[in-house]
Amino acid sequence: MPTAESPAVELLHVSKSYGSRRVLSDIDLSIAQGEIVVIIGPSGGGKSTILRLIADLDPAFEGEIRIEGRALRQAASGQGNQAASRVPEVTRREVGMVFQQFNLFPHMTALANIMLAPRLVRGLSKADALVLAEELLRRVGLLDHKDSMPRELSGGQQQRVAIARALAMRPRIMLFDEVTSALDPELVGEVLAVIKELVADGMTMVIVTHEMAFAQDIADRVVFIDEGVIVESGNPTQEFSNPSTDRMKAFLRRLLER
Repeated sequence: MPTAESPAVELLHVSKSYGSRRVLSDIDLSIAQGEIVVIIGPSGGGKSTILRLIADLDPAFEGEIRIEGRALRQAASGQGNQAASRVPEVTRREVGMVFQQFNLFPHMTALANIMLAPRLVRGLSKADALVLAEELLRRVGLLDHKDSMPRELSGGQQQRVAIARALAMRPRIMLFDEVTSALDPELVGEVLAVIKELVADGMTMVIVTHEMAFAQDIADRVVFIDEGVIVESGNPTQEFSNPSTDRMKAFLRRLLER
């Protein structure tokens, strides 16, 4: 929920291009500490690009991004989208991201996948990393599968391991990019249930999803993006029951016709 602290995430006049293609145009977005923001919109509208920029996976953009009041990267003056510098250095440890694809190391067990980053990046001992990984697997309901290889797990189970792996870095902000899009319909619920449990912890989250019922259930705010711009933003009940723009109305109508 919103607090008097610095926003968890701020995007200030952020634009992004890939070659001649403009993906984001002058995005202004502030996300409060503990706020759950769900980003929706048509495919190709720029939703995933926003998450990638917040996660510092793409250094080239125009404008400024702040994580808990600290500048992440800022485009170099006069160089537009071609150059960027850290102003000042902000570690990626504050932000965790879970992708559409599970991206687990196929030659490692579920347990080893989760232990790796805390040992390499945070310098945890093997014993401490083991305790942490088992705690997180228990949390996502997969402790009994700790010695399983990714190929032995269902898609929903692999995605839950991926969530546990992101949580192992103890991030303050979690990003979820269409985490159910690669799953069979019957497996979607088990992943969404894990995210709902994280909501109860008060963690700041930015979620890109096409699961509208899920978005309405957990979001503090829904942001609708189309063609690289924020078209409208507000309370989920209002946004889904009485959107203020024709573009949002058309988007929801297309979803209902599927």
